[in-house]
Amino acid sequence: MMEVEKSGGVSEKFTNNVDAEDLGDTEDLDLEKEEGEDQVKDAAAPSIPGMPGRPVKRAKRSNKSHSFSEDNGQQAGLQLKAGVLSNRTSKNSRRPRGAGRGLPKKNGGGGKGTWGRLGDELNLPWVDKNDPNYDSDEEFKEKEERKVISLKPVVPEMSEEDVRKLVEPLVLEYFANGDYDEVIYSIEEVLANLGARRWMVVSIAIELSMDHKPSHREMTSQLVSELYLKVVSQRDIGKALDYLLKQIDDLELDTPEAPTIIGNFIARAIADDCIPPKFLHSYKGHVESAEARKALCRAENLLSMKHGMVRLDNVWGVGGSTRPVKYLVKQIQLLLQEFLCSCDINEATRCLTELEVPHFHHELVYEAIIMVIESMHEKTEEAMCKLLQALFRTFVITIDQMREGFQRVYDEMPEIFLDVPAAYTILERWVIRCRQSGIINDDIVRKMPSRGRKRFVSEGDGGLVKEPNYW
Repeated sequence: MMEVEKSGGVSEKFTNNVDAEDLGDTEDLDLEKEEGEDQVKDAAAPSIPGMPGRPVKRAKRSNKSHSFSEDNGQQAGLQLKAGVLSNRTSKNSRRPRGAGRGLPKKNGGGGKGTWGRLGDELNLPWVDKNDPNYDSDEEFKEKEERKVISLKPVVPEMSEEDVRKLVEPLVLEYFANGDYDEVIYSIEEVLANLGARRWMVVSIAIELSMDHKPSHREMTSQLVSELYLKVVSQRDIGKALDYLLKQIDDLELDTPEAPTIIGNFIARAIADDCIPPKFLHSYKGHVESAEARKALCRAENLLSMKHGMVRLDNVWGVGGSTRPVKYLVKQIQLLLQEFLCSCDINEATRCLTELEVPHFHHELVYEAIIMVIESMHEKTEEAMCKLLQALFRTFVITIDQMREGFQRVYDEMPEIFLDVPAAYTILERWVIRCRQSGIINDDIVRKMPSRGRKRFVSEGDGGLVKEPNYW
C-alpha cells in the first residue's frame, strides 16, 4: 500500500494493483482542472489600468487564529473551530455563551438577590389583611371617592427689604402727584404678600416725609388716614409709631426736629381716629429715651389745648397753593419785618421757601419796595437790596418774578405818591442801586416812571398844563 497526500491534508491509500499509467492519467486530469479554475479566477479578477489583459491577482492570507496566548495560538484556534474546548478553557472564557438582549433572567425573578418580576410588589407576603390599616382595592377606591380635597394657596411673605423697595417709590411718587388712590391700589395688589409687615407701609411713609417739606408731611397724614381700614389696621398704625419712637435717637441724627415731627404725627393720628387716645397713656412711665418723652409730651400738649382736635387739622400748616392770599401776604410782611430787625438772610430764605409758593415770590419783591419807599431810610434800602440780591443769586426769586414785582410798584406809583410825596425820588434812587447790584436789567430801569413838575406854559399856549415826562 502507498499513501498520497493532497492539499487538503487527507491521505488516500492505493493498492499495488493500480498501474502507473492510470496514476499518471489521474494526475494529468487534476492539473488540467486546477488550470481551468485559475483561468476562471483570472478572468473575473480586475485588470491593471493601462495594461488590459493582465489580471490582478490577490494574495491569499491565512486567517488569524483566535488564541489566548502566542504559544498555543494555532492549537486554540483549531479547537474553537471544531467546537471542543477543555473544561478549564471554557470556564475562564469571557465571551458570551448565549445569544440574548441582555435582559435579566426570568424577568428579574431569577432567584436570590434579584428585584423580582414587575408587579410582585403588589402581592407581598407580609401584607396582613387583618391589619386595621389595610384596605383592599375596592375599599381604597371608595375612600378616595368620599374624600374631599381642599387646596389652600401658599403665599410667600415679603422680607423687610422687599417691602421697602416696594413702598418707597410709591410714596415718593405720591409726593409728586398727590394721588393716594394709586398708592392704595398698588399696595392692595400685593397685600397678601405683606402679611404681618403691613405696619412698615406707615413707618416708611413717615420716615420719608421727615426729609421733605411740611406740605409732604400733611400729605402723609392724609395718606395714613386713607390707608386705615383699607390696607392697615389700628394695630398696624400703633406698631409703626411705636417703632419710630424706639428709633427716634437714630432719626434725630438726620432730622434734628424728629421728636416734634413724630409727636405731631401721633397727635394727628389720634385726631383722625386712626389710633385711640389710650396710645399715649400706655407709655407713661415706660419710656427711657429722653427724645421719645419729648415726642409724647408734644402730642399730649397738642391734644390738651383748647379746640385741639380742630386745630390739629392744620398741624402741618396749610399747603402752599391752597393757602389764602391774605395769609401769604401777611406771612411775607412778617418775614420782611423780622429781617429788618435781625438782618439774617439765611433765616429769611428758609422762611420764604417753607411757604412753598414760588409762583408768588413777586409779592416779596413788591412788599420790599413798598417798605423801602415808606421808610425813607437809607439803611432800609441797603438791607432790602442785599436780601433781594441774595435771593436772586440763589435762584429763589427768578428774573420774571423780579420784573413782575417792580412792574406792580410802577403801576401803583400814582396812589403811593399820595401817601409818600417823595416816592418818585426814593424809587429812582432804589432802582439805580438795584441795577448796580445786578438784580434788574436795563429793560426794568427804562420802564421806571418819573413825576414831571406841573407848570403852566406861556400865555400863547392857551393856559394848558404840561403832562409829566416818563422815561
